[in-house]
Amino acid sequence: MADALTNAMTVDVEDYFQVSAFENIVERGQWDSLPHRVEGNTQRILELFAAQGVKATFFTLGWVAERYPGLVRRIVDEGHELASHGYAHVRVTGQTPDAFYHDIRKTKHILEDIAGVEVWGYRAASYSIGADNLWALDELQRAGYRYSSSIYPIRHDLYGMPEAPRFAFRPRGEQGLLEIPVTTLEIMGHKLPCGGGGFFRLYPYTVSRWALRRINRREGQPGMFYFHPWEIDPEQPRMQGIGLKTRVRHYLNLGRMQTRLERLLQDFRWGRMDQVFLKQQATEGT
Repeated sequence: MADALTNAMTVDVEDYFQVSAFENIVERGQWDSLPHRVEGNTQRILELFAAQGVKATFFTLGWVAERYPGLVRRIVDEGHELASHGYAHVRVTGQTPDAFYHDIRKTKHILEDIAGVEVWGYRAASYSIGADNLWALDELQRAGYRYSSSIYPIRHDLYGMPEAPRFAFRPRGEQGLLEIPVTTLEIMGHKLPCGGGGFFRLYPYTVSRWALRRINRREGQPGMFYFHPWEIDPEQPRMQGIGLKTRVRHYLNLGRMQTRLERLLQDFRWGRMDQVFLKQQATEGT
């Protein structure tokens, strides 16, 4: 392992049918009637992390936590950070401030009651916090969160705040909530995604490794990587009635994901979001 910096490894704990791209295909009222695969897939991830000695942050849906409390307790018992992904994967762009506050408080209480630990972090469904709804960061702070990882500083058809800084910052001022954006690489004035998800499955692994090494070595910054349990599950049920773009984005290279992830865990040093970023901010503030 050539890189001394510790990067943050994160998992968005949601099932294959809960992604935003399927919200017009699968109603939330149908979720309990579908085959659930999130528990088994997350168990596999925990075993993979244990084999590699990696600690990570698990942004978990309240809906999942209520149905699989043993999984939530295992995450914490094995030394990982438990964080909130909201209750039912509703984009912030579709919520009022009051509805959003209710959602994040409810989820925080569910997770903390199950696991017996304080929940500090939050990640919005589909990175749905941006320039038009930064009020959400104020609501998160009011609800007792210490950081968010909900802004993607790129231009995208579904999300993004391209003008946002690439590294951890406080959009609402020095006393505001810490925002930790998805990692991007800047090339000739353009921000290129290199923090995981579908882009990690799209790019050859060598491209992802090169980008993260450049960020660590040239810019001296930790990266933040994310993926979902369904991304290591090529046997998941296939959704019908979805468009070609959605089909490609969701199912591309699922069979290669675990092997690539194993290489990534070996090639870099990884830790929890709170340990990588909250400690860094505390050090810089002294």
